[in-house]
Amino acid sequence: MAAAETFQIQGREVILPCIVRDAGSGNAMYLVPAEAAQKLLPGDAYEVLEVAPGQAQLILGIIDYRDNDLGDYNEMAIIFLVKPRSAGADAAGTFIYKLPVNQAFTCEAGCTIWGFPKSVEKIDMTYTEATVSGRLEMDGQHVFTLTVPRGQAESLAGDETQTPTYTYIAGIPHATAFSTGGANALNAGGEGVVLELGDHPLAGELRGLGLEGAQPVMSVWNEHMTGSFGPESKLA
Repeated sequence: MAAAETFQIQGREVILPCIVRDAGSGNAMYLVPAEAAQKLLPGDAYEVLEVAPGQAQLILGIIDYRDNDLGDYNEMAIIFLVKPRSAGADAAGTFIYKLPVNQAFTCEAGCTIWGFPKSVEKIDMTYTEATVSGRLEMDGQHVFTLTVPRGQAESLAGDETQTPTYTYIAGIPHATAFSTGGANALNAGGEGVVLELGDHPLAGELRGLGLEGAQPVMSVWNEHMTGSFGPESKLA
């Protein structure tokens, strides 16, 4: 059996795979112009997938990590569905455009180990009986607040789903296997999702993709997500 891959981050040892034992995870999925989305992707290793003619998929995410090898922290995400340019559509995966967090340790670990575009920012999570909201501030400016319904979870029979997540490490394209499990509350049509865009330039980029007042295709809330981040691998 191969030895586990380990990293030293801020004097602590991180052993892969990195395990998520409990997190609240929500997202809203939007359709955006594929050409505009492609212009936001750095480098030329990846291309957005058209899920409809001229349309790409963008996901806004809020994650409340409660029990995770990298700590207890909040995270928000801007994600595109992509594939490596040299691959077919069966290689579809996620490319995280921005991944702000509110803790320094997970920021350094994510950037160093997997090439995730993390930065330390102000993130507030607010729970009500019916909804969960994540509010992101960068440089003292509001970027966006996403509110999703908590809803009634539907069991996925305990099966974990695995999706490749694509990144760059030192300019070289890499892939990481990310698996998630738990019971999802699916909200087809995105009813009850509220997206508020702020004044930060990143909010302007989201407006440029047509998200001001846009209706999401769907939203998902997972009250107790589990998962793991495996080792990264260089793309051929």
